[in-house]
Amino acid sequence: MNAYDVVVIGKGNAALSAALSARETGARVVMLEAADRDESGGNSRFAGGVMRFAYASVEDLKRVTELTDEEIAGSDFGTNTTEEYFDDLFRLTSYRTDPELSEILVTRSLDTMAWLRSKGARFVPNYGRQSGMVNGKRKFFGRLPIEVSGGGAGLVQYLDKAAEKAGVEIHYETRALSLLHDGVRVNGVRARHDGEVKTYPAASVVIACGGFEANPEWRARYLGPGWELAKVRGTRFNVGDGLRMALEIGAAPYGNWSGCHATGWDRYAPEFGDVSVGDQFQKHSYIFGLLINANGKRFVDEGWDFHSFTYAKYGGEVLKQPGQFAWQVFDSKVKSLLRSEYRIKFMTKVSADTLEDLAAKLEGVDPEAFLRTVREYNASIRTDVPFDHTIKDGRSTAGIEPPKSNWAQALDTPPYDAYATTCGITFTFGGVRIQHDSGQVLDSHLEPIPGLYACGEMVGGLFYFNYPSGTGLVSGAVFGRMAGNSAGLASRG
Repeated sequence: MNAYDVVVIGKGNAALSAALSARETGARVVMLEAADRDESGGNSRFAGGVMRFAYASVEDLKRVTELTDEEIAGSDFGTNTTEEYFDDLFRLTSYRTDPELSEILVTRSLDTMAWLRSKGARFVPNYGRQSGMVNGKRKFFGRLPIEVSGGGAGLVQYLDKAAEKAGVEIHYETRALSLLHDGVRVNGVRARHDGEVKTYPAASVVIACGGFEANPEWRARYLGPGWELAKVRGTRFNVGDGLRMALEIGAAPYGNWSGCHATGWDRYAPEFGDVSVGDQFQKHSYIFGLLINANGKRFVDEGWDFHSFTYAKYGGEVLKQPGQFAWQVFDSKVKSLLRSEYRIKFMTKVSADTLEDLAAKLEGVDPEAFLRTVREYNASIRTDVPFDHTIKDGRSTAGIEPPKSNWAQALDTPPYDAYATTCGITFTFGGVRIQHDSGQVLDSHLEPIPGLYACGEMVGGLFYFNYPSGTGLVSGAVFGRMAGNSAGLASRG
C-alpha cells in the first residue's frame, strides 16, 4: 500500500487549501516543500492580504468576519456583487478570461472565504489601505473591504496550524523533480531531499508550486527580452518546476504565457522578496501623483482607475522605460493619502522644497524635461471638478498625452517627495489547462490525466494582460479547495 493517498507539491495558500480539502475526504496527505521551514509558504507569504470575493450585503461580510454594530453603522462597505466581479474580471482581461473558470472563481469565492474562516483564518476590515472618511462615515473603495489579519504571511500561518491539526504531513527542503507516470496515469512524485532522491507513490498528485516568476531564463523566454531584469517580489523557489513536470508528461499549456502580474517596486530592493519587509517595497499610491521616466516624461494614465485595477499592469510599463525605472512624484497635498509602504525604513526617496531642486535629485532623469512636463501637466487640469480620492472623481487633464483621467491635481505645494521604482514581478499568468469542475489537469488533446490536479498560479486561463487586486489569494483557495477535494475522493476509490 502507498504511504499516502495524495501528494501536494508546494506549501502556499493554494497548496494548503488543497491539502486541507483532501484531508476532509479522509485521504492521507503529504506536502512536499522545496524551501526550508523559515522560507516556506510560497508567494502567499509576500501577499498584502486583501481578498476580492463576491458580496452583496453586510450580511455576506458577516459570514467572513466579525463586525460590530458600531462598525456597520459607521461604514459604507459598498458591494462586489457577482455581476460587478464578473465585469471587473472581464474588463481587465480584455474579455479573454476563461468563462467557466471565472464563473467558478466568482460564484464560489464567498463560500470559500467562509471555509477559510472555518479553518482558523481571521479576516478584518481593510481600514488602512482601501478606505477613507467621507461626511463622517468610513467609505471603502475598490470593492476590497476585507483583508486577512497579518497579510499573506498571516494566512499561511493560520492554514499551517490547520494542516498540523488535521494531520497533514509536511516535508521541507524537498524539491519535486518529476511525476511518476506510467504513460496513462500519475502515480506519485520523485523528489530530492538532503542529497538523496526519494519516491512518493500516491493515487493522486496536486501540483501547487507556483509559476516561473523566479526563473530569469524562463522570464526572458516567455515574457520577452528585458524581463530577466525584473525584481522578484516573492519567493525564490517558484522557478517553474511544477509546470515543467506537467508539460513533460503531456499536460496542455493554457492561458497568457507571455503575461504576468508585475507592479511598481522599490528600485533598489533585493533580487527576491524579503519576508521581514513583505509587500512593503511596493508603491501603489501613484494615482495621486506623476510617474516620470528617464526622459522626464509621463508614460501612463496614472488615474485611469483605482490602483487595484492598474498596479499589476503598470509594473510592466515601468520595465519598458529607459533604464527600467520611474520616479513617483508627489506634493504635500496628498501626503496623508499615501499608503503605509511610503513610510517604511527601506526605500529610495528624495525630497525638496522646490521643483527645481527636486529635478536635480531625480537620479537618471532629464531635469529640464521633467520641469517642462510638470508645467504642461499643471496647466492642463480641469479645476472645475472637485477632487475626491474615494471615487473615480473625473478630475482630469485636457490636451496632454497621456491624459490623467481622475485625481489630477497641480503639483504645486511644497515640500515635494519622489520615490524611485522599478518592476517587481509577482506571478506569471501562463499555466496548465484543468477541468473546470474538478481541477484535474488535461493533456494536449484535452483529455483528463488520471491522478493529476492543479491549483494556484499553475492554473492557466484566468488572467490575461492585467489583474484585479485581491483575486490571487481567493483564486488559490477556491481552486485549491476544489483540486484537493477531487484528488482526495479519487484516491479513496
